[in-house]
This record gives sequence, structure tokens and C-alpha cells, in this order.
Amino acid sequence: MATRILILLALTTLPLRASSDFERLALRLREAALSKVEPPVVTTSSASSPSALSMGRFPWKRNIVTTVFWVGERPTRNNPVPNCKSSWDPQWHRNFGGFDNPDPAARRGFLPKHFTPRQNPFYVALPYNDVTRGTTKPESRRVIPWFRDAFERPGKSVCKGRWIAIRHKNRIAYAQWEDCGPFRTDHWQYVFGNDRPRPNLNQGAGLDVSPAVRDYLGMSGKDVCDWKFVDVREVPPGPWTRYGDNNTFVLRQRGANLAQLDRNNAASFRR
Repeated sequence: MATRILILLALTTLPLRASSDFERLALRLREAALSKVEPPVVTTSSASSPSALSMGRFPWKRNIVTTVFWVGERPTRNNPVPNCKSSWDPQWHRNFGGFDNPDPAARRGFLPKHFTPRQNPFYVALPYNDVTRGTTKPESRRVIPWFRDAFERPGKSVCKGRWIAIRHKNRIAYAQWEDCGPFRTDHWQYVFGNDRPRPNLNQGAGLDVSPAVRDYLGMSGKDVCDWKFVDVREVPPGPWTRYGDNNTFVLRQRGANLAQLDRNNAASFRR
């Protein structure tokens, strides 16, 4: 209410030359007011009611087996693909800035101890890739809810960098979608639909999270979480908004043109 009063006072006391001036000023004041509003961090206790769970346009995927992965991870029996590159970035290790060591002794806070990542340390993988062999998969236009807003050209992902919420017990973390897995890159029926994850070597795991997400949520290695897509305007301030050249909030703070650099999230700022 106070914000509305201030806006009305400003509009009624400033001299305006034309209706176009009035409209431009109203939009500037509204944007300034919205940018100062910091949404509260949501916990399970406050998100457990039916009304809270239905907030936003995307539903929760519940009770998903969740595993931990990291930039620079070497292949193992249960993870045969090395993570020096991602599905969308052949130089992921270099662009991230180094090895995202998951060992708690090698970490300081939510960061690796020996360097500050050049990309958001809060990242995830989901088992779908919207591009293959340099072109966009044909079903992408039909199944990805934000495809129309984010599409630029064939072969450029509209999924990379998208924000999701991950809930474990009484905490919720937020992260960006930066790789594909676990195991699959074709299960759009689960990622965007109502399917459950399919059986795999990790007990049907359907979500990979970074060490930073693990530490924030207090996960014990392989665990069970809920997750859902969120529009970027739903993401509250937190350690996930502070670091990375690929981070929507860092780019916005720098005054970058999100429509060019972060098209996958730019449109949801305007909704």
C-alpha cells in the first residue's frame, strides 16, 4: 500500500508534458518498486499447504531420487560420462573455472575452497536435452512451456540456465539447469509431463544436483527431493543469486541486456 501511495504522489506532483510521459514514468516507478521487494525464502513448513504448493505455473515433482554430480567429475561405474563438458558446453570445466570438488574439506561455504567459480555453483542436471546434432529436437516446440519466449535459432538450447527449485525436508534451494542426466537425455515425458523417472543404475534417480545444492539442503549423498521449474521472478535472494557470469541475477545487477544474454529467463522477469 505504501508503494502505491508513493507512486500516486509522484505522478500527481511531477509536471508531465504528454500522456506518453505519464506512461513512461509510471512504468519506471513500478519497476523500481518491484526491484526492492525481496521475496521470503520458502521452507517446507510454509510450502506445505495446498495453496502454497499451487503457487506458480509449474507443479512439484515429488519424491525424486536425487544424486550429486559436479564439474570435473571423472567417470565411474554408476556415472560413465565424465563431467569436464556438459551437454551444452564442451568447455564446461574451463568456463566454470576449475574442479568443483565435492569433498566438504575442500569447500568453503557453498564454493570450492581454492577459487571462485565463474559460473553459478548452484546447478542441476535433468534427463532431457532439447538439441541434438546441431539442431533443435522436433518435440521441443510442443513440450517445453517457455519455448516460444526463449527460442532464438535451431540448435541453441532453450533449457540451459533455466531455474528450478529443489526441496529437501525443511529447506528449498534454487539452481540453474546446466547439464543433462542422470543417464538419459530424452525423457521429456518426465521433465515436462507426468511420468516418473525410468529405472537406472542409481535406483531410478531423476535429478542430479551440485555440491552447493547438496550442502545447502543438507543432503546425505544420494537422497530424495522434490523439484519444480520456477520463473526467475519467483527466485528469492540467496547464495544462488551471487556468483557466475551465467547467473541471471548477476547479469541483471551488471546492467546486462538479458534479452540477449539470458533469453531463457528474461521473459519471466517481465510477467
